[in-house]
Amino acid sequence: SGFFDPLNPASFVETGLTLANAPNFPQWTSIGAQAVLYGGVTPRADGRIDVGFRLYDPYRQCQLVSYQFTATSEQWRRIAHKISDVVYQRLTGEAGFFDSRVLFVSESGTQLNKLSRLTIVDQDGYNPVFLTQGDEVIMSPRFSASNPDEVTYVALGKDYSRIYLYNLSTGRRESLGEFDGQVLAPRFSNDGSKMAFSIIRGGNTDVYVMNLRSRQLSRLTTDPGIDTSPSFSPDGNQIVFTSDRSGSARLYTMRADGSGQRPISRGGGSYTAPAWSPRGDMVAFTKQQGGRFHIGVMKSDGTGERILSSSYFEEGPSWAPNGRYIAFARQSPGGDTRLWTVDLSGRVVSQAGYDGRGSDPAWSGLLDAPPVNLGIGQGADSCPA
Repeated sequence: SGFFDPLNPASFVETGLTLANAPNFPQWTSIGAQAVLYGGVTPRADGRIDVGFRLYDPYRQCQLVSYQFTATSEQWRRIAHKISDVVYQRLTGEAGFFDSRVLFVSESGTQLNKLSRLTIVDQDGYNPVFLTQGDEVIMSPRFSASNPDEVTYVALGKDYSRIYLYNLSTGRRESLGEFDGQVLAPRFSNDGSKMAFSIIRGGNTDVYVMNLRSRQLSRLTTDPGIDTSPSFSPDGNQIVFTSDRSGSARLYTMRADGSGQRPISRGGGSYTAPAWSPRGDMVAFTKQQGGRFHIGVMKSDGTGERILSSSYFEEGPSWAPNGRYIAFARQSPGGDTRLWTVDLSGRVVSQAGYDGRGSDPAWSGLLDAPPVNLGIGQGADSCPA
């Protein structure tokens, strides 16, 4: 995350802490520890495990938080993610992002025989699962913000392009229907009731919105330029999108009914792939300028533009659930496309844990409703906020 600097265990004065004991605070402040985190694992007769941990502030000599989890031993990584979220939130004051997943398009094979598959992994790159077989070209996967089990993506076949809804729990796939034209860049509204996307029809590309309950389709843009990549604001009242109606690709916003269309990007270069932050205050984007590609952010009114990452080629920003980190795809000259992340400061840039080729990442929300109950119970918090 970039916030923490673990001390070398060789510097520890006190060792062997158990959940029954509080730390010897002076022994931790003497080595400069600003927080002390420790825990234990106890096996149960039924094969499950109890995992407990405590987090202390050694300078104020009080407990920040403690939790206990009960789960199967196979879920140890999931438990680690849950613990990380609790610690991150207690020490930074912001929600974590560790217990989340990333949906993306994995790539294998050669340029002449490339295989693209819809793939999902834990946010740290572990436990990849291929959701499609590779018989279609997959584009623009996105999570539903209201239902962590529902995703959407575009599938291109020999003679069709379709938007699918896919349920991660059941594996059921449902097409949104046949459209007169090629469909692009679908994205859910935050309440999951609508889907915004583009249709290329008669040489023109416009933004449409579909009511997912009634399947009623509404056209929002009518400009002869290319209008695409719509993204809803968290409150559902606005949409940011890309348009080249002014001669080069810029970012525009409009009300959810298509009214009030206006440009917000002000800098040079071409802006594409906007994504509204889950906090609602910023828009991430891809920018091409000066022979390089950039991942950047701006306020939702277009002010305060900042470039976070630049390289030979990078694209497709997607926000972490806490709105502090962004996943994107990066390619080096002559190299493979990989998944990367950057934080809002631009200082914490790293390749994501998944080791394979991949593009078009989509970050899920926190898995607040896990598929298996981990039995979370909050312990005493004796430190004042």
